[in-house]
Amino acid sequence: MKKVKTILTSMSLAALLVSCNDKKHDDSHGHDQDSGHSHQEEKATAEKEDDHDDHDHGEEVELGEFDIQGHKVKALQSHGKVEAGKEGHLVIALPYNDKGETVVRAWIGTEDRTLSSVGKGEYAPSHDDYDIHMIAPDPLPATAKWWLEIEKPDGTKALGSIPLLKDIKK
Repeated sequence: MKKVKTILTSMSLAALLVSCNDKKHDDSHGHDQDSGHSHQEEKATAEKEDDHDDHDHGEEVELGEFDIQGHKVKALQSHGKVEAGKEGHLVIALPYNDKGETVVRAWIGTEDRTLSSVGKGEYAPSHDDYDIHMIAPDPLPATAKWWLEIEKPDGTKALGSIPLLKDIKK
């Protein structure tokens, strides 16, 4: 029994030491100990993580500017052409900056969202746009488009569509 207690105590102590070594400790004055990083380095890392480039989206191709019930939005598409059951990626820039207070949702398919997954835009302050990922329905309707819903902080919504990259006439 004494041997079991000694083993459990040793294992607990080892786990505590490992967990303490992985964490930053703040003293009562708010200074980081053991981190080895300055606040400026942490801020730069946070800004980099906020950037769209943390995902490999491939080439972003401009779709153009579109009127979504009075909102002139700029749209870009990446991940190549939209395919049934595959992830789609859309970047939307709104004609105003409210620091991400607007909710932007998008889906691929038809207006009624049948079989579509809806992606919610993630605001990127470094670009002042919204990064949206979603899966295309399988089967992909022949008339599929990007559908965009813009919900302003006051609750008003705008709904409209954007052609898929394959349907853009250059």
